[in-house]
Amino acid sequence: MSELEKRFHRYKDSKIAVYGLGAETERVLEEIGQKFQIIGLLDGYRDTGDLFGRPIISMEQAIDAGVKLILVAARPGSCKAIAKRIGSLCVEKQIDLFDVRGKNLCKIQKSVYDFSGQAGMTKQELWREIEGADVVSFDLFDTLLMRQVLFPADVFELVDDRLRQRGILLEGFSEKRMRSEKELSKYRAPTLTEIYSFMKETYDLSDLKPEETALLEWQTDCELIVPRKEVCEILETAKKMGKRVYVVSDSYYSRDQIIGLLERCKIRKDLDVFVSCEYGTGKTQELFERFKEVAQGKSYLHVGDDIVADVESAQRNGIKAVQLYSGMELLELCGYMGLWDDMDSLSARIKIGMFVANLFNSPFQFETEEKRIKVYRAFDMGYLFFAPVICDFVIWLYRQVKKEKLETIFFCARDGYLMKRLYDELGTNIKSVYFLTSRTAAIGAGMETEADLGYVEKMKFSGNLKEHLWQRFGIEIKESEDVGGGSARLSDYSREILEAAVKKRRGYKAYISSLKLNTGEIAFFDFVAKGTSQMYLGRLVPNHLKGFYFLQLDRREMEKYELDIVPFYKEEERESSIIFDDYYILETLLTAPTASVTGFEENGQPVYGKETRSRENIACFEEAQEGIWKYFTTYLAICPKEKMKTEKRLDEIFLSLLHQMEILEKRFLDLKVEDPFFNRTTEVMDLV
Repeated sequence: MSELEKRFHRYKDSKIAVYGLGAETERVLEEIGQKFQIIGLLDGYRDTGDLFGRPIISMEQAIDAGVKLILVAARPGSCKAIAKRIGSLCVEKQIDLFDVRGKNLCKIQKSVYDFSGQAGMTKQELWREIEGADVVSFDLFDTLLMRQVLFPADVFELVDDRLRQRGILLEGFSEKRMRSEKELSKYRAPTLTEIYSFMKETYDLSDLKPEETALLEWQTDCELIVPRKEVCEILETAKKMGKRVYVVSDSYYSRDQIIGLLERCKIRKDLDVFVSCEYGTGKTQELFERFKEVAQGKSYLHVGDDIVADVESAQRNGIKAVQLYSGMELLELCGYMGLWDDMDSLSARIKIGMFVANLFNSPFQFETEEKRIKVYRAFDMGYLFFAPVICDFVIWLYRQVKKEKLETIFFCARDGYLMKRLYDELGTNIKSVYFLTSRTAAIGAGMETEADLGYVEKMKFSGNLKEHLWQRFGIEIKESEDVGGGSARLSDYSREILEAAVKKRRGYKAYISSLKLNTGEIAFFDFVAKGTSQMYLGRLVPNHLKGFYFLQLDRREMEKYELDIVPFYKEEERESSIIFDDYYILETLLTAPTASVTGFEENGQPVYGKETRSRENIACFEEAQEGIWKYFTTYLAICPKEKMKTEKRLDEIFLSLLHQMEILEKRFLDLKVEDPFFNRTTEVMDLV
């Protein structure tokens, strides 16, 4: 009895469908086809015809026939995409979904944030294997390089979009591209031009130019590729040690194109490359055999991610092989960290792909006994945790401003510092202003009546009256009745406060005048606020201010002031969103490296308060901001504008991971959340 037969013996009297039309399916049929009730073959892009002596059927036909098991005959990487496609339907119809290695593809592991209980290769173990071989070969994709998308098929969607931008509309492009590759790969390893030539002829696509489209796909892929830095460093060191180092890859790209990818990732170009399409055969066929004929080594080691193509196929050819987990495999071992249900859109798969390419760029996650997932740098914290939600907000803001046809936008200091930089990356032609303000400056200049004093006094200050007057209004008194437990109140100093406001207004208006504003409404960005600054600045700026906030607090309380505010996060989302728990941390990281503005001289020159943050504090959040900027510009470069979606649930999963992983950036943990207006300080450590 074969291993496959033993593994699925309990289904011997049940109807089975095999998912896949490739060589793996042919092997399954040869092994168990006469012993099991295999009623047909399934495929994501074809549901008619015959292959290997079996009918190709649709999922509906499989369900109607009473199939109890769908056996997926595909490589592990493809199994995940298939499970995403049909897994929920299998659960609904009580059909078991397994891969040929016996893995239940419908069973999603509980989200975990370490690899305890999992076996994986360490650097030291890999080096021991390398030292024992004179010929060392590396797989390319997912071993030396990785894409910043979740699934390889996402590349086809991006190519389709670029063709559409050129006016070439090919209905069902991605499906036809995938199906064409599958058809040709049954018999040999095709080149990319051959795939597109087959696609053009099969589907009668007169507008498709095979060579041009093949080049476009390669160029698109180039922009998605990043090196797995630690694996690339090992390759370089092995070469310097005198090992004969090769790249062995299943790919439809030519040898020259593979070398181009390596060069793009700054990997040495003097490597011998064995690529399947140039030999007409893949790793699961005869590529390793051809490789050995050329290499003529005494002892071999192959390093790759795919258990079938890299490990089992190499071992069948007398080559020792080790597996380094791909980023996707590592994500799967973590139960997808709660991301599985949010992979449906292309924009989501790009975001998750970018996340995986950063967090699991290194396969060496097994170096310590506890095997915790660790984040070491502020840059990576910005990129992994904070960037997705900020990215979605800025794109939302851009669309809101465009919809309203506004010509000017104020990015209020200091929360608007990074936001303006990101917004300007979108190439908008409206006037974008980093507007100097703070609650202290806005209130101090905008106050007109004692009713304003009552409004401010409700915002409780943590300190005595003397501190309150100085901190919020710049008024110094020698002694306060309140200091000794007296009864003095803010209103007792109303004359001094309102007189000071007249002078402050002149200075603020001089600054506003210097901006040379257009007429018409102004978009007014504030990050997290009630609307206080907008309310008081509305008395100073001649234009109507239309607020666009990341999050508005106390919306119902502020309704009586009739402010024009559109929030990204609404008050009614409080119960379901973690944003309300974490916005303090976001505010701390998004701030400007300059001190807070407290007011203006009469000529409009700004007056800044005392800087209370250390150099280390500022350097930390500046690095986190660089991570956010890198994420944002990468996402803009990859994701077509019309495919960009606001995905708050997904963003919040990324943000929540801040609390699940081991943060080793000491400067971040030493940060303080400072709010001078309320005279409060909170340790970031207490919020994480």
